[in-house]
Amino acid sequence: MKIVLLGSGNVATHLAKALKAKGEDLVQVYSPNLSHAESLAVAIGAEGLNDLTEIEQNADLYIISIKDDAIESVAKSLKNVTGLVVHTSGTTDINVLSSQVKKAGVFYPLQTFSKGKELSFENIPLCIEANDESQLVILSNLAAKISRQVYELGGEKRKVLHLAAVFACNFPNHLYALANKILNQNGLNFEMIRPLIAETADKVMSNLPENVQTGPAVRADENTLNKHLSMLTDMPELQNIYQTLSDSIKLTLK
Repeated sequence: MKIVLLGSGNVATHLAKALKAKGEDLVQVYSPNLSHAESLAVAIGAEGLNDLTEIEQNADLYIISIKDDAIESVAKSLKNVTGLVVHTSGTTDINVLSSQVKKAGVFYPLQTFSKGKELSFENIPLCIEANDESQLVILSNLAAKISRQVYELGGEKRKVLHLAAVFACNFPNHLYALANKILNQNGLNFEMIRPLIAETADKVMSNLPENVQTGPAVRADENTLNKHLSMLTDMPELQNIYQTLSDSIKLTLK
């Protein structure tokens, strides 16, 4: 399959390498930043460019993997292409594409990506959607080449999945950062809690999270909760977060 990739960030980089490894023909990589486009293009044997007017018009597939609020403007530049145009967003409606191009779809990988960390795409859920059955078959076949978990999801369910992913991934990572802040301010090292983080994550791989919740809130240990809150007096924003999350945990017990 002849593929044009529009984007050079974390998702685009991992997706491009996974497709290349399965023998797909990635011919171009577009980015507003030419050096970024060329860096990824060199890695996958493609052409790097930063001018949308130079996009190949007769590719089989165009993958838009950029920030959500730029998807529509890039799609407008693809009105005359003959191939299927997809985006990789968890929240952007397919209509953003179908209002601009004839063949539209979604190719959303549910994972957190960093350029410097290798991942096996085989274990990454891929959520697909298309505006007609023939295009859905194309995406399904392509997705199955790189992932063992392929799901056909309409826009509303995909948005729910993305919302849940923010709670499961983005928020916990931010809490790790806040924990690191507390540790650093008291001369302690984040390395000390890495085993705790690893064990907590491992538990939910075989249990429902509500069944393995621990800590003072689930024990209704008000003395410890109050002590922790008093320790955060000088950090009211963290005190509010602590109180809100503790109250939420308590509600799960009712």
